[in-house]
Amino acid sequence: MNIVILIGNISTDIQLRYTSSNMAVATFNLAVNRPKKPDGTQEADFISIVVWGKQAENISKYLKKGSKIAIEGRIQVRSYENNNGQKRYVTEVVAENVQFLGSRKEGQASNNEEPTPQSNPYQEMGEQVKADFSYDEDDMPF
Repeated sequence: MNIVILIGNISTDIQLRYTSSNMAVATFNLAVNRPKKPDGTQEADFISIVVWGKQAENISKYLKKGSKIAIEGRIQVRSYENNNGQKRYVTEVVAENVQFLGSRKEGQASNNEEPTPQSNPYQEMGEQVKADFSYDEDDMPF
């Protein structure tokens, strides 16, 4: 079974490219903290992440270096030959599910667009619930 779950901060600029078949692919490194050492110091691993499709476009649009995310995916090892003819191996995580964890302000669009305000579909319901919920202090059990 090849399942990886990581939570960390994006530590490099997100690189968005498109394949010849116009499929989006985003690559970046994710800084993931290791457990603290007995002396209180903490180190991090910087893990290469690859995201495909619409998720790649959304990550590029809404996240930036420093954004906190959770990734679920799989480890992939691939190889290629460099310009000198030497075989190189790359280990990376292919993200299949990405969740944005930071606040909206932290994850503003990298192209400095202001995010559009989202309406709260429960706002009216909340006001209605408040109006319908009344109590007398004598009814409280404590």
